Amino acid sequence: MAVILNIETSAQACSVALTAEGMVLAHREVAEGRNHATLLSDFIKVCLDHAAEHEIKVEAVAVSMGPGSYTGLRIGLSEAKGLAYALGVPLIGVDTLQLMTVSTMFALAEPTGEEIFVPMVDARRMEVYTGAYDFALNPLMPQQALILDAESYADLLATGRPVLFFGDGSSKARGVITAPNAEFIPDVIPMAVDMIALSEKAYAARDFIDPAYSVPNYIKDFQATRPRNSVLGN
Repeated sequence: MAVILNIETSAQACSVALTAEGMVLAHREVAEGRNHATLLSDFIKVCLDHAAEHEIKVEAVAVSMGPGSYTGLRIGLSEAKGLAYALGVPLIGVDTLQLMTVSTMFALAEPTGEEIFVPMVDARRMEVYTGAYDFALNPLMPQQALILDAESYADLLATGRPVLFFGDGSSKARGVITAPNAEFIPDVIPMAVDMIALSEKAYAARDFIDPAYSVPNYIKDFQATRPRNSVLGN
C-alpha cells in the first residue's frame, strides 16, 4: 500500500496523518479551535520530517473535500494541491461525510450490518449537511443541505433498521427526531487518522483528482426551503 499524507480541515479540528498499509506513521491534530491557517503547515512539516528521517517516500496526498467549513476546506485543499505539485505525487479527494461514516463503522462494538449511517455536519440554525449510507457505503440519501424538522429522515426511520446519527450537527436532531430506532453517537469528529481506509482505497483504484481544477464540496446550491427527504427505495 502507498504512503499517503492525509489532511483534514473540514471542521473545527485540524489534523494531518502520514499513513501506510493501514497504519499511522506520524500525525498531529488539534480537536478544536479553527486555527487551521496557523497550525496546518507545522503539522505537515512534522509528518514530512518523519518521512525524511526514515527515508520514506510520500506517494500521494489526500485531503478531506467537504462538506464543511468554507474556510477550513479552502485552506486544506490549497495546501494539499501545493504539496502534491511540489512532491510530484497524485492528489486524492476524500468525502467528509463518508470519512465520518467509516470512522463510526469502525467504532461500533457489535455491528449487525443493518445499520443506516447518517453523518451530520453543522451548518446554520437548524440546518445540516448530511447524507445516509449503508455498511457498503452505498448512498441511501443524496448529500444535501437539510433544514431539520420532525419529518426529516422519515423514509430511513420507517425501515425499522437502526439509524445512527453522528457528527457535530447531530445535536440539533435530538430535539426533533424521536423515533425508537434513532440512535445518536457522540463525539464523531473528522480526523486525518480516520482517512486511511478511503485514501488507500482511492490510491489502489487510481482514483485521483485534478490539482488544477478541483474545488471543495460546499453543497451550496443550497436552497432556503427544506430539501427533499431520503430517496431510499426510489
